[in-house]
Amino acid sequence: MSGFKTAIVIVLICALGYFGYAKFKQIHGAQQGGMMGMGGPASVDVAEVAQHKVQLWNSFEGRLSAVDQAQIRPRVSGPILSVNFKDGAMVTKDELLFVIDPAPYKAEADRLRGQLGSAQAQLALARVEFDRAQKLFASKAISQSDFDTRQNNLNVADAAVKSADAALEAANLNLDYTQVKAPIAGRASRAEVTAGNVVQAGAGAPILTTIESIDPIYADFDMDEATYLRYAAASAEERAKVPVELGLATEKGTPHTCRIESFDNRLDPSSGTIRVRAECENPQDTLVPGLFARIRIADAGKSDVMLVNDRAIGTDQDKKFVLVVGADNKTEYRQVKLGPPAEGLRVVEEGLNPGDKVIISGLLPTMRPGMPVQPNMVAMDAPSAPPAGQAPAAEGGAKDGAAKEGKK
Repeated sequence: MSGFKTAIVIVLICALGYFGYAKFKQIHGAQQGGMMGMGGPASVDVAEVAQHKVQLWNSFEGRLSAVDQAQIRPRVSGPILSVNFKDGAMVTKDELLFVIDPAPYKAEADRLRGQLGSAQAQLALARVEFDRAQKLFASKAISQSDFDTRQNNLNVADAAVKSADAALEAANLNLDYTQVKAPIAGRASRAEVTAGNVVQAGAGAPILTTIESIDPIYADFDMDEATYLRYAAASAEERAKVPVELGLATEKGTPHTCRIESFDNRLDPSSGTIRVRAECENPQDTLVPGLFARIRIADAGKSDVMLVNDRAIGTDQDKKFVLVVGADNKTEYRQVKLGPPAEGLRVVEEGLNPGDKVIISGLLPTMRPGMPVQPNMVAMDAPSAPPAGQAPAAEGGAKDGAAKEGKK
């Protein structure tokens, strides 16, 4: 009986092994058929690496900042009588913003003006007496000590006039400071101190408001070392013609025109970048200090580069690669270093050689190095045909896919 059971177990094991092997052959055969296409090499679109002389564009991210900025603080103490602008309004240079109570400063100026008049009268009298003393001293009618006294009186009166005049000038300045005016043109922030509040001048004086200029406006960003060296190697005439464009986060493209205004005086060795400032036109006041900005800068002059279609680029963890078809029509793995987009293609800085034939469409997700393929030569920028048995992709979907690959 036990021998019978053993035989049954052996039969079951054999049956399971047979069905498992059959299933494996079925799956393996389906994969081979899909990859090789009816048992032969897979048909793929292949394009030769493009070589063009192009003007490369470099993309950066930065922030907008005002060309001129002013913090408005009181220069005299007293209660605020009025606020003469609206929060967030555009103001012109010398426009009245706040009025501080001028009464005590006007009274002080009037007092000093009277004091100056009295001092000027004393000076006129001292000058008359000195002129008379000069004549008397010349005729020996008065002594040396009397003459010296008259001269000293004149000097004292003159000093009193100068002191009173300086005090009156300071009082007039304080009176002027009761009218707080805009030192620059631009957009004002809100009034931080409203009418009825007392402000104190000097150390710790409060900020009444701030003003930031709007047109033009700066865009500050960090440029990598390689781009900076290409820019620096160009002539002054070429650098002056380099186009610079800017776009905001919600804008399509980069519609704003800029120019390079300055570079920092040193490269940051920790990041390998240098701080750059561009100056941008802002006639519509759409650019506001502090906003995020996308900046595009063209190289000064054109460069010989190799280009591939974004569809040919694959991702292997943090690496980018393409599959090249060799002389024996087998795929080769090439790790590549990508550059910026140009002429609708992608610059390849490292990893490819002139004349290489790159797979730009086909069964790229399932392919591996060393697989035989049937190459179909096309132009590098040509749209790809779908593999056999696969429905054509919608036109919009194909474009969207290419755009997404380009952003990797």
